[in-house]
Amino acid sequence: MGVPAFFRWLSQKYPKIISPVLEALPQEIDGQEIPVDTTGPNPNGEELDNLYLDMNGIVHPCSHPEDRPPPETEQEMMLEVFRYTERVVAMVRPRKLLMMAVDGVAPRAKMNQQRSRRFRSAQEAKEKEEQVAEFVKLLASKGTDIDSNLQKKGWDSNAITPGTPFMDILSIALKYWVAYKLNSDPGWAKLKVIISDSSVPGEGEHKIMEFVRSQRSHQEHDPNTRHVIYGLDADLIMLGLATHEPHFRVLREDVFAQDSKPRVCKICNQKGHRAEECTGKAKEKEGEFDEKSKANPRKPFIWLDVGILREYLAVELHVAGLSFQWDLERAIDDWVFLCFFVGNDFLPHFPSLEIRDAGIDTLTSIWRENLAAMKGFVTTDGNVNLGRAQFILDGLAKQEDAIFRKRRQVEERREANAKRRKLQEEANGDSGNDRLPAHRGKNERIPIAHPANIPLFAPNDHSEKTKKLNHDVVVNRAEIRTANYANKSAAAALKAQLLQNTITTTPSTSDQPAEAEAQPATEQASVLGKRKLETMEADSGNQTPTEAASREENADTVKLWEPGYRDRYYEQKFGRPPSDTNFRREVANAYVEGLCWVLLYYFQGCPSWTWYYPYHYAPFAQDFENIGELKINFTLGKPFKPFEQLMGVLPAASKHNIPKAFWPLMTEEDSEIIDFYPEDFPIDLNGKKFAWQGVAILPFIDENRLLDAMNKVYPQIPAEEKERNEMGNELLLFSESHPLYDELACQFFSKRAIDGDYELDPRLSEGLSGGVRKDPTFIPHSTVSFPFTNVKSDTYGDIEDDQSMSVIYLLPEKKNQHKSMLLRGAVLKAPALTEADKDVIINKQQGNRYGGGYLDRSNSGDLAYLRATPFLISKDGEGDKDGPHPDTKISTLGTVRDINSPNKVTEMGNMVVAVVVAVRDTSHMGITQGTRIRKATTDRAVADIKEEGVVVAVAMTAAITTEIATGEEETVDITMIEEVPTNAAVVGAIVVIITITTSMTADLHSKIAEAGIKEEEEAEEGMAKEAAAGIIGEITAGWDKWIN
Repeated sequence: MGVPAFFRWLSQKYPKIISPVLEALPQEIDGQEIPVDTTGPNPNGEELDNLYLDMNGIVHPCSHPEDRPPPETEQEMMLEVFRYTERVVAMVRPRKLLMMAVDGVAPRAKMNQQRSRRFRSAQEAKEKEEQVAEFVKLLASKGTDIDSNLQKKGWDSNAITPGTPFMDILSIALKYWVAYKLNSDPGWAKLKVIISDSSVPGEGEHKIMEFVRSQRSHQEHDPNTRHVIYGLDADLIMLGLATHEPHFRVLREDVFAQDSKPRVCKICNQKGHRAEECTGKAKEKEGEFDEKSKANPRKPFIWLDVGILREYLAVELHVAGLSFQWDLERAIDDWVFLCFFVGNDFLPHFPSLEIRDAGIDTLTSIWRENLAAMKGFVTTDGNVNLGRAQFILDGLAKQEDAIFRKRRQVEERREANAKRRKLQEEANGDSGNDRLPAHRGKNERIPIAHPANIPLFAPNDHSEKTKKLNHDVVVNRAEIRTANYANKSAAAALKAQLLQNTITTTPSTSDQPAEAEAQPATEQASVLGKRKLETMEADSGNQTPTEAASREENADTVKLWEPGYRDRYYEQKFGRPPSDTNFRREVANAYVEGLCWVLLYYFQGCPSWTWYYPYHYAPFAQDFENIGELKINFTLGKPFKPFEQLMGVLPAASKHNIPKAFWPLMTEEDSEIIDFYPEDFPIDLNGKKFAWQGVAILPFIDENRLLDAMNKVYPQIPAEEKERNEMGNELLLFSESHPLYDELACQFFSKRAIDGDYELDPRLSEGLSGGVRKDPTFIPHSTVSFPFTNVKSDTYGDIEDDQSMSVIYLLPEKKNQHKSMLLRGAVLKAPALTEADKDVIINKQQGNRYGGGYLDRSNSGDLAYLRATPFLISKDGEGDKDGPHPDTKISTLGTVRDINSPNKVTEMGNMVVAVVVAVRDTSHMGITQGTRIRKATTDRAVADIKEEGVVVAVAMTAAITTEIATGEEETVDITMIEEVPTNAAVVGAIVVIITITTSMTADLHSKIAEAGIKEEEEAEEGMAKEAAAGIIGEITAGWDKWIN
């Protein structure tokens, strides 16, 4: 799903959903690799039933990997697919079923995104070829020996599209490999395998979900089936939730562990250097046949447990005191629906919503606050109640102006930080990372992949290209130095100055960087297709970003942070005058249709093959009016044929993937559809910094014009090519050891063989329902030939006397809609969350009441804080207005309105503990989540508070502490004691901030040190004072507002 950093955000917000995969490794004996025995118990401690593979997530990294040179031929790519798939199956060890789904023809709504990706891919390939050609020319002029590989044309990854010869090869390869495993691997003896290749319409993951829903609707379905789905798309998480199957896991590579993977030159495809360091020399062999060359390390894998995510959401979404019955399943569906607003593959996201701006938290807060008023849930089994959806849009509309202004403030601070850092480097004579490794001093740090929890900063200037490869800690080391220095050096000075009223400050926003959307290693490849990934969520910065345009050349003229932005937006993006309000309504209504389409697609299957959103941009939340009056209906239609999709999504540069008869339609000037295939097209940065974040302005395909033009050419297509244009069927394969073998051999290959469909008995098929039909290409006990003649393999060969069977598989007839409910008999696992885990979520909700950091504002523009008082809940859960007994151990921090706690020394110590809890629990940043404050630090704070005789604010302290320690802006409800003198309160707050932040930043720095980065010893005193003054201003302004 097109939500940048969604997986990363989710795993940091709900950390217990992630766990490492425990994997048995092959053994090597006498130079011979012994494969893993998958018949043994699963090393992960739980036996798993069904494994579903979204094969495009395997094909992409195998065909054009980023950490090593690519395979030279398509047949070698198939061997890589075999190796990768075997490893995944071996680590999961499914006991009942394996489903391998390849992307088929997509719905029209998805083809727009595919078209954009493939056109961009061709454009980038062209640019790379031009760079390589220029480089080769330069080497030749210097008389340098040139590696012949440099002059080879790169493989076109656009071939991974239904209907191409490559996909035909892939289909043949998968059928062979499954037959090979069924004949040779004891772990596959009882396994049923379904292959849904690219000839079967539908996206891979949605074909999988259609299968899951079909099985779930059958009365013989086991409600405790344990499912695993492998894939790189974030929407697998949403799809897993949408099944309402309680035992569901998502399997994927641990992209956060890949930050230190070796860089590969984008010119020669060799490891160890970047493109700007390339010399064009051929790789030096290690050994006569390069046999000593280091093999690529095995990438670790992780589980995402959807069941534990359900636990988190049960706490996160719960709303008490409703006039209707609370239903967790319905609430989860609503949450999935809210996530679509932030991004999906079918609609552009709202301008005001982004993950880095806590967009999902904003929507979730709006949903919770309006649920009672809505008098019901927004969705029902994949259908949207538009009247209730209006509440969500209205809530967002009220915040849009503030969101845009806040985002601008963050960007300006980020740019100021970058400029200041650059000036510091110039003043210090430090050219940063411009020097190559060979020219660095021995004490200089070489940039390494940044820790996954620290976001990458993205500079603007072209001259900063080399620096862009650095991680955020290096880029923002000045801010880390400032925080460290302020914590270590300024406590006494600040305290004394405040007591003497010697500091005069104006309220200001603290100077910290905002999280930049960083392009991970795989995002550039994402435009190539399915590896859009969420691998993009690695945020690892392991690649040079696509051309960053300077602000001067690509100024944001819409200026969302300034009044009148809506008029400018529609005028510049849509070409419509401000007076055309009817057009805005048309755009909003089309977007509503899109939201309804997407939700149905996820919960019930494709509602229309032909519908699509006909604009490049989304409307504003303010543009949705009276949507409850809309009547949304879809016509199912039928999918494109494979060649028609190819003509709809491929650029002319990829025409070699299409039958030659169609080429003139893409290239000849007199072609009636030549306008569909521009060689050059604009990229609208749309307020972003990098081209990959921008919008490709491509003409939408007119289906009627396209099909009319193609129909004139179809008669010229050779018969052997026409086969690639036909719709295919899913295949079911199993070995002779499975009970189905004898039953179906009797049905299809005996004297009494039937000539039609046969309905499976789930008891005999071990839970599989549906129908089967004879596969006309299968011959029992025949020889299955190894399909590749141009590659040698010691592992694979012809399969003589095939002991497996292949039949056409038919899904059960759909009789009812998929229901959002747990099935009768479902047994949930023991809860994974503790009460402390739940308290963390609840406390964050209290700190997110204004939607993830955007506070409500009064007419005067001042911050409108809630009047609330910290209230400690004792061990037995009962609160006491007089405060807990000095010996009572605090278990939870609660917040109760208008309750004054007495100013007693015994309570001061408890208050410090409460502050510590608040700091830990209100921060949603991964770097502070779970931070524990040392007892010595707490004791120092208690002593300082006793000296001053002050009871300190809780939530505001937490907000500013988090801001200093992480560089991430936090705004939470201010929680404080009434009638406390301003100066004394400021002193107390500063004392606690300094002591607690010292510990937090120490913890932060220890994590940074683990990544191999040492904090610089010296810090600039002026910068520390500047940051401290900003902190004081924030606190003073908040307390003045409260007192006055």
